[in-house]
Amino acid sequence: MVNLDNTILNVALPTLVEKLQATTDQLQWIVDAYSMVFGGLLLVAGSLADRYGRKRLFVCGLVVFGGGSLGATFSGSVDPLIAWRGLMGAGAAMTIPSGLSIVNDMFRDPAERARAIGMWAGTIGLGIAIGPVAGGLLLAHFWWGSIFLVNVPVVAAGLVGTLMLVPESRSQHPRPADPAGAVLSIGALGLILWAIIEGPTHGWSSLEVIAALAGGVALMVGFVAWERHSDHPMLPLGYFRSPRFSVAMAALGLGVFALLGGLFLQTQLLQFFLGYSPLGAGLRILPLAGLLAVAALVSSRLVRRVGSKVVAAAGLLLIVGGLAESAVVATSTITYLAALPGLLLIGLGTGLLIPAATDSVLGSLAHGDAGVGSATNSTAIQVGGALGVAVIGSVLSTRYQSAMNPLLIGRHVPAVAAQAILGSLGGALAVARAAGGQLGASLAEVARNSFMMGTRTALLAAIGVTAAGVLLVLAALPSRSPETR
Repeated sequence: MVNLDNTILNVALPTLVEKLQATTDQLQWIVDAYSMVFGGLLLVAGSLADRYGRKRLFVCGLVVFGGGSLGATFSGSVDPLIAWRGLMGAGAAMTIPSGLSIVNDMFRDPAERARAIGMWAGTIGLGIAIGPVAGGLLLAHFWWGSIFLVNVPVVAAGLVGTLMLVPESRSQHPRPADPAGAVLSIGALGLILWAIIEGPTHGWSSLEVIAALAGGVALMVGFVAWERHSDHPMLPLGYFRSPRFSVAMAALGLGVFALLGGLFLQTQLLQFFLGYSPLGAGLRILPLAGLLAVAALVSSRLVRRVGSKVVAAAGLLLIVGGLAESAVVATSTITYLAALPGLLLIGLGTGLLIPAATDSVLGSLAHGDAGVGSATNSTAIQVGGALGVAVIGSVLSTRYQSAMNPLLIGRHVPAVAAQAILGSLGGALAVARAAGGQLGASLAEVARNSFMMGTRTALLAAIGVTAAGVLLVLAALPSRSPETR
């Protein structure tokens, strides 16, 4: 449920434009308010889980998430929807690390823990991948608020099951709270994501973008310095001395970077370029979801046989192959069948990677640090995914706009129409339909070609980032945990 909300909104964005008159910038913030708060609060939530009880924080997170879902369901305008999405992100941040640390505490045998984490990772990946399908189904039968209302019965079932079946656990030596570290980490992530997302709109050389990026980097440096010298750090930097922790974290972030960045491209390609409905697009992503879930269950067995290094590297290499196949077929004559192999490779690779890297992260920590360790692991997933959408989306937008701008030079195009044309392929196609005739047909053709050029450039950038992850894992990730040798 928590990870499904990362992607379920994608297929509803055109509906929000129609029903709430949302602008392109507002659509970005509706999506990113959730991820930013989610990623920013994970470390804080992990330390609170260790201190006050993992079951207790898990229950609180479900309540907050359910309340945010109800608020989002009945939002009448864009600004309240953005605020409620942020509250949902806070609930998600409380739920994910406490839930994973409960799993880690209950299954202490390495083999059992690996299998349990494989099941956990399968639900994470499945939630991410079936979001477009669920969104398409709901929008086909109900109003847009149903994509949030669907969370409420799941929250209710989760509360009942947790209160009845889950034991309480906490660290025997919890660390004091670290509010300064929390503020610095949230501020750094927020400013960096803002700069990446808004770069194409404001201009990469604009004062606002440069200042936000510089401020985010400065806060990140300040966070590291504070955590290094604090006697009760929110994120003990000593964890990163272990390659099983630090390299696995990096691999996890890079893999999800490619997964969510790739899905961001594919959902637009299926709807705006190939003309599928939200439900049709979602159904065509379903094979990726199914293969991801199956691979996650198999991954833990492979880790026991050949080690984390081989499985994690193979997962990242398959993702690179999927991105490369997608880039090769990204032409004006693309079909779904041509794009399907790339989707399947990305799903297979991600399913192998997530359990292998997660088991490596948690296996490098003491059980008393499970909350912080789980939160750090989940932060890698959320920050990697947020950066994937932000970076790949910005590369796409920058290349698309640079290709479309010459079309508008010297033409008397109304400001509203020009903003729609440059804002997205969907906006350009809407203007083309309104214009009609040869002019509309020419605009649509140029917009599609520009979008495809941007897609290829974005995929090449994703390939470079993910390939670096393959080399890092092969060079530095230990094959096995000491406890399994």
